[in-house]
Amino acid sequence: MNIFNEGKEQNIAQVLNAKDKRVALQQKIFEKYPDQTLVDVNLNIPGPIKNNHYLEKLFNYGIKELENSWDKLGYSYKLVVSLDEDTGCENFYILDLPIKTVKKTTIDFEDQTELGRLFDADVLVKDKNAAISRRDLGKQPRKCFICNRPAKECARSRRHSVVEMQNYISKLYTKNVK
Repeated sequence: MNIFNEGKEQNIAQVLNAKDKRVALQQKIFEKYPDQTLVDVNLNIPGPIKNNHYLEKLFNYGIKELENSWDKLGYSYKLVVSLDEDTGCENFYILDLPIKTVKKTTIDFEDQTELGRLFDADVLVKDKNAAISRRDLGKQPRKCFICNRPAKECARSRRHSVVEMQNYISKLYTKNVK
């Protein structure tokens, strides 16, 4: 099964426009919740298809895993914005917890759950309008979901084809969501 056989193809301009909208939305959220920790969660999807009903289901399934982890820890969170665009699904959460505490939970989600490796959960700080990084917590960089090398290294060198990555994601969907 290939979950990438449908959906509207996105070009680089559309992806960059979505990124600009994301930054503006983050700023609006910080205006309303200046003393809160903001978590911006989306999927890392290779290729021109960024969203369809399969990817939406995959996103929602993974989001439930993240929310369940916060529930188990007794963390109170508020979903303030949920987007379902052609450029992908994205959720914005507010938590009244220290930034490092929240980042540790998102790293655990990304690294210790099978679907979490497909997600990008940025924990943002208002003062810097930037994300706190794994390095800020002394953590290792994200691993590639195909070969376990540093993900940025594989992305820069284009070590894996889009088809190879999409096949991997399709298998994860079939195994975990379908």
